[in-house]
Amino acid sequence: MRPPQRKDDGPSINEDIKSDEVRVINENGDMLGVMPTTTAIKLAEDAGLDLVEVSPGAAPPVCKILDYGKYKYEQQKKAAEARKNQKTVDVKEVKIRPGIEEHDYNVKMRNARKFLQNGDKVKVTMRFRGREMAHQDIGLDLLKRMKEELSDISKTDLEPKLEGRQMIMVLSSEISK
Repeated sequence: MRPPQRKDDGPSINEDIKSDEVRVINENGDMLGVMPTTTAIKLAEDAGLDLVEVSPGAAPPVCKILDYGKYKYEQQKKAAEARKNQKTVDVKEVKIRPGIEEHDYNVKMRNARKFLQNGDKVKVTMRFRGREMAHQDIGLDLLKRMKEELSDISKTDLEPKLEGRQMIMVLSSEISK
């Protein structure tokens, strides 16, 4: 019966270790010193465990005698914990028009402020229709006003710039969570 084929996504174990000599740490964490790989594998087998290469870049490579299944499980748990604690920054979009009324503008500002306080980025999109393209200065003034009013909790990642019939500005939160 052949041992199961191992994918090349983890550390080398037992006979997969290519080095002639390895520095060995036993299951209790005690340093056993540098020894031939065959001797280290024999020690691991006698303990009913695996020889796992934990630091292949060292000279000689560092190997630990441990249960490979348990080691792999612990690594997966660490990776899952790291993913869980990672904060993803979403980009929320606020769309406005050059002829926006004051109340509508205040609603958009309130939403943008809420997004920034939650730690998200805010992409403000100003859309021009028809003859509004002739009055881009009105749209630019509106975006500058928005940037100024949100300057207490945000910084500008992308200054207002025209892309086709849209003017875009990106703000990010200065509040660190």
